[in-house]
Amino acid sequence: MGVEPREIAGTRAMARSDIPAVGRLFSKVFRRRDRAPGVDLGRYIETVFFGSPFYAPEQGSIVHENSAGEIDSAILSVPMEFTVNDRPIVARLLCAFMVDGKAGAAGAARLARTVRAARQDLCFSDSSSPVSADHCVAGGGVILPIQSLEWQRFFRPLTAAAVIAGRRIPILRTRVVLGVLRSFDHVLRRLSLSSKPTAAPGCQVKPASLDEFRLCAAPMLRRFSIRPSWSKSEFDWLFNVASMNKCLGTLQCRKVIHEDGRTIGAFLFFGKPRGMASVLNVLCEEGREAEVTAAMFACLDAEGYAAARGMAQPFLMNAISRQRWLLFRHRGYFCMVTRHAEVKAAALGNDIYIGGLASESWSRLLTDF
Repeated sequence: MGVEPREIAGTRAMARSDIPAVGRLFSKVFRRRDRAPGVDLGRYIETVFFGSPFYAPEQGSIVHENSAGEIDSAILSVPMEFTVNDRPIVARLLCAFMVDGKAGAAGAARLARTVRAARQDLCFSDSSSPVSADHCVAGGGVILPIQSLEWQRFFRPLTAAAVIAGRRIPILRTRVVLGVLRSFDHVLRRLSLSSKPTAAPGCQVKPASLDEFRLCAAPMLRRFSIRPSWSKSEFDWLFNVASMNKCLGTLQCRKVIHEDGRTIGAFLFFGKPRGMASVLNVLCEEGREAEVTAAMFACLDAEGYAAARGMAQPFLMNAISRQRWLLFRHRGYFCMVTRHAEVKAAALGNDIYIGGLASESWSRLLTDF
């Protein structure tokens, strides 16, 4: 169920003509730059927030206009199809809630009312701030605590630390520094064998095409009452827009094959050579979690990545937690609102698959501009 454009005073569906104003608001709020957005940002906003196969004004982004006709707050959202107890619904992924300081406070409050639980089939955000999380709960929503965590598995710890810290100290990411640290990591890995993940016996990992990943993912998702539908048209579109995030590297698929020839798992990740592997989605046959995650970590290590990271998922926690040189960190609150009691109960009971391509993890708005 969407929000009627004029349902609450001052709020309406975002139009393509609003992109310059929304882009400027994004830069002002999240990048502390009060200036017109660049062409690249404007094109990206149009591609992501107007390009989904399920886009419709009532399912898209919302803006608030003040009395002068200026946009002082906005919520960017992407419609995504989910399956809930074998019936399709169009959910909304909230990607950014922008408020122009105190001047936009009243508009922000009106926008917040449009995404209260009573108005939504399923609406979620995987990167909410504490304030936004509080508003979500006050509006009848819930927080998914495990999906609010990120796991990090270090293969070459010194290099990984430099890659992570290099976001703020660029010199640490230079070829010379990373080359020296990789040499030290080589010695460390010989002294501490646990830093090298153990491969899963009887399993091998092979590259997979986009269609191979989607087709083997479909039966593996059926164990969850709530799951992304991932039709071919939507999955191809999501993969294409995710691939635009060159800051995270190249988007790739792998499948895990058992010795009997069956594909028992698959994973989708961004990879930066000799840097970070950012895992979006890990899927497997029920009961094969330990084998698939072990095979995944061994593969990423063998391909030379310094570390891997990804969103925590309840069904994988036991398997991933068995890894050495691993830690969990809070990545932002995963908030969800719904007017359906059975959807809320299933989510709180961990009978849900959400995240990766079915979240904001791939967005350039988190890493770029």
